[in-house]
Amino acid sequence: MATPDFIRALRATAGHQLLLLPGVTAVVFDDAGRVLLARRADTRKWSLVGGIPEPGEQPAVTAVREVYEETAVECVVERVVLVEAQPEPVTYPNGDQCQFMDTTFRCRAVGGEARVNDDESLEVGWFPVDALPPLREPELFRIKQALTDDPTWFATTAP
Repeated sequence: MATPDFIRALRATAGHQLLLLPGVTAVVFDDAGRVLLARRADTRKWSLVGGIPEPGEQPAVTAVREVYEETAVECVVERVVLVEAQPEPVTYPNGDQCQFMDTTFRCRAVGGEARVNDDESLEVGWFPVDALPPLREPELFRIKQALTDDPTWFATTAP
């Protein structure tokens, strides 16, 4: 994901130390029940679409914005799927460390054509939930939760 300007400003004084940051993930389904995925330019792996809210931006607005910016798909948020602190910090190639407090939303596509729409993705596509490319376990869990009618999931114990 591209680094927002406000994070660059923080990094100017904080250096590479660990930052706890808000994150948003969108599990977007089309009318055929397929899920939208992007193959990230930084890791070359398939993933759900997500990003960091700008200061003052509502998380649901962030989800819609990130989906459009990265995939050209227009979507609406249907509900919160889960809220959790990511269990492990991420260390980027430049040494920056982050840990994300993620809010995942179930979204429905309402327009646009799925395509690479910025430099964060190498490929974008719709996948049947029973024929997904390799994904990390947390992303598979988010998709599973988005497919249920369960209330919002949240961790109740420390990692």
